[in-house]
Amino acid sequence: MQSAQERHEYPAHWEADVVLRDGGTARVRPITADDAERLVSFYEQVSDESKYYRFFAPYPRLSAKDVHRFTHHDFVDRVGLAATVGGEFIATVRYDRIGPDGLPATGPADEAEVAFLVQDAHQGRGVASALLEHIAAVARERGIRRFAAEVLPANSKMIKVFTDAGYTQKRSFEDGVVRLEFGLEPTERSLAVQRAREQRAEARSVRRLLAPGSVVVVGAGRAPGGVGRAVLANLRAAGFTGALHAVNKALPDGVEELDGVPAHRSVRDIDGPVDLAVIAVPADAVPEVVAECGEHGVQGLVVVSAGYAESGPDGRERQRELVRHARAYGMRIVGPNAFGVINTAPDVRLNASLAPETPRPGRIGLFAQSGAIGVALLSRLHRRGGGVTGVTGVSTFVSSGNRADVSGNDVLQYWYDDPDTDVVLMYLESIGNPRKFTRLARRTAAAKPLVVVQGAGSAPQGHAVRATRLPHATVSALLRQAGVIRVATITELVDTGLLLARQPLPAGPRVAILGNSESLGLLTYDACLSEGLRPLPPLDLTTGASPADFRRALTRALGDDTCDAVVVTAIPAIGEGSADDAELAEALRSAAAEVPAKPVLVVHVELGGLAEALSAAMSTGPQGAGTASGGLVGVRGSSALGSAPPYQRAGAPVPLPAAPPGQAPATRPGNALAAARTPHPALSASPDKAAQAPLAPPQGPRLIPAYPAAERAVRALAEAVKYAQWRREAADPGRVPEYEDIDEKGTARMIDGLLARGQGLTLGTDETCELLGSYGVDVRRAVPAPTPEDAVEAARALGYPVALKATAPHLRHRADLGGVRLDLADEEQLRRSYTELTDLFGTPEELRPVVQAMAPRGVDTVVRAVIDPAAGAVLSFGLAGAASQLLGDMAHRLVPVTDRDATSLVRSIRTAPLLFGWRGSTPVDTPALEELLLRVSRLVDDHPEVVAVTLEPVVVAPRGVSVLGASVRLAPPPARDDLGPRTLPAY
Repeated sequence: MQSAQERHEYPAHWEADVVLRDGGTARVRPITADDAERLVSFYEQVSDESKYYRFFAPYPRLSAKDVHRFTHHDFVDRVGLAATVGGEFIATVRYDRIGPDGLPATGPADEAEVAFLVQDAHQGRGVASALLEHIAAVARERGIRRFAAEVLPANSKMIKVFTDAGYTQKRSFEDGVVRLEFGLEPTERSLAVQRAREQRAEARSVRRLLAPGSVVVVGAGRAPGGVGRAVLANLRAAGFTGALHAVNKALPDGVEELDGVPAHRSVRDIDGPVDLAVIAVPADAVPEVVAECGEHGVQGLVVVSAGYAESGPDGRERQRELVRHARAYGMRIVGPNAFGVINTAPDVRLNASLAPETPRPGRIGLFAQSGAIGVALLSRLHRRGGGVTGVTGVSTFVSSGNRADVSGNDVLQYWYDDPDTDVVLMYLESIGNPRKFTRLARRTAAAKPLVVVQGAGSAPQGHAVRATRLPHATVSALLRQAGVIRVATITELVDTGLLLARQPLPAGPRVAILGNSESLGLLTYDACLSEGLRPLPPLDLTTGASPADFRRALTRALGDDTCDAVVVTAIPAIGEGSADDAELAEALRSAAAEVPAKPVLVVHVELGGLAEALSAAMSTGPQGAGTASGGLVGVRGSSALGSAPPYQRAGAPVPLPAAPPGQAPATRPGNALAAARTPHPALSASPDKAAQAPLAPPQGPRLIPAYPAAERAVRALAEAVKYAQWRREAADPGRVPEYEDIDEKGTARMIDGLLARGQGLTLGTDETCELLGSYGVDVRRAVPAPTPEDAVEAARALGYPVALKATAPHLRHRADLGGVRLDLADEEQLRRSYTELTDLFGTPEELRPVVQAMAPRGVDTVVRAVIDPAAGAVLSFGLAGAASQLLGDMAHRLVPVTDRDATSLVRSIRTAPLLFGWRGSTPVDTPALEELLLRVSRLVDDHPEVVAVTLEPVVVAPRGVSVLGASVRLAPPPARDDLGPRTLPAY
């Protein structure tokens, strides 16, 4: 007779690694008949009290019948899962399907009893909560919709597991037992609970790596030199506050120290706990080291060893095995092929990396997948040269190498509520889980700035990355929507990070410019226009300006309600009594301190001393001397071209007239190119918004960043302005409107019927119109016209004037090729046009001509929605034709789109002025366009089987919109792991 497990295949997809509440990891997997000995061993380690809570009676040991029952499952009506560490059970959960009478049942019964047992040594780690998420997901997969659990009233911990899960519950008390019943469909609250637990667990797992109490370097050479010895020296030089050990299995007899650090031949020989192991041995020796660390109870690994996925297929398999091996012991990994980790906190002082110098302590969190880029970023933040003042340092640094386990998502979870980090800088070569990264980035950016550089090429060979069909530009746009400050280079990353680390966010785009160089002021003015800011006329203090002059001018500018930020330009002072750099720095610092709500930046030329003085004014500058490079500011094109702006000498600046809402701000008079450099109305803060109270500045002493070029300073300021605007708008994200004419249930039935034909289906014209119509999207009917007579008959039915279009793939949406004839007023014009098309392009069978009623004149646009397997549902908008196809002028938003998202989507394309009355044209009906976008968003959000929608062209007229062409594709939706139980990525 076949066993239950033989009747159903082992569900390997239920296996998963999870991060527990304390930051450790466990493996969740189905229980099988081979687990009998493990189950018995596990049960023997459970206390009598826990056994009593599980079975409601003393139950000292399991009988053979019990063991058989708890290890033999059919994986449908009876399922058991175990959480394991080191291959041994630490907790179990099972469900048994029951009928209305409470007796064992099979489908279609949709209720099951659930019960847990957690080893006492692992209680309080969140194991039961994680198992509940996984057993609930399994039950939903098997058609179970409700769980029932009976718990003794004294078992408060287990009652809390159920009540805190966030599911809709019903509780009753009978015969001395609490009975809980709850549905298994995810609710808004259950997802919130799950994500809060995920954040706490993943943050703690990273904290264990960054704040260890003890560290061992495995692979520290006997002689100076080599990677392991270098890491050991860096740990010592940083002054690590915990216990430090070295391991070298070839250590000679009698040698007990390396560089004054206790040395051992094996991790097993170390007395006392070890929290973090840095592994620097050849790849083929790493498995033995991982086993030693796991058996000793090490909590995390930093693997600097190379020879893994970056080296080819064999290395990739070696990397997978490394992750599996480490997670089996509950350890997380930074690496392999990692540069290391750094924590500058005074109570930690950890430099477990290849960086020979520990960066200066500060408020910036730094993540780099590439070791080389990590070195460059640390160097730029630490040194005085390179033209950027190092006005702050690093709180923590992680270079993840191949990112086999710990990724940027994990570190974001840590930095989100890290009190020592104000700004996050990330260099990403790939994004392994774009959907999750976007969600975490949005939450982090609402609390602190997140600045990202993302490589535009393919992912490095060592990275496991989900496939995405979205172009790089689209991913960048989605990151910006999530509040990410997206910059192009590591220079911009540092420039922007230094500004945000110690200056408040600007309340708007209005910029005051003052300094002792008219030319440098003009360059700054032009740079502001190029970046979409609204500069006020520069104030020239002349080259003889004293520190007191700078102080008075800066104080006036900061007190002026017509500016939101100040850029100070400075060149070497000339003449007797000229101030030295320290005096000027102190003057600027004291003036800025009087009005701390507005950001101040300095553009300096050949003023290395000023850069240092600005940093050292609060005694927080980098240690040691250094000079700022930079040289003379180069002239972009020529500032002499065109007329100069209204320029003032000493005295209060006269502001340019404020731009009315929806119009461009003032530009340099006489400059023919100024209009092309003015900000788009959507990017300009209205006077009301500009007058809002600015966002709070970062904590800590206020330091002024200095830049060697106006363009770099202004570009950083422009990013801060856009981020501040996003923060204000994120406080009120809008809502997803409800439309009474949407037939959600009817559409679902229609989709189910259509998908019954096959797995992937592009709908025909009639089906497309019907499906879109159920969501209030009306498509203008296009009647096939295989002959001239058919065309005439169609025109009579539709009413003149009509359009005649060729719909062959090579002519569709190509009016420039002559495949479209518009405004045909009568039969004669229609027949003549039909003949012209067939003469030019071939037979009607090749052309596939259609007749369509003319739509009101307007602006042709395109609306698209697509389900990307990695990023999720994305809604895109742009103008039809060359604007979107050649220039890539498309805007994107993640679905579901709110009313505020739709408004910004329409206004965020470069060609948006064509919709708002450009050059005297009639503005079109953008509210109707926004409603169309919202309806399409609702369709793909409500029905993930709608994997692609294209509306092209959509003619936006002064009143209303007309959808002239549409296509819809249906398919089973991609799996969404963000709605399932918490898991670590599988490799």
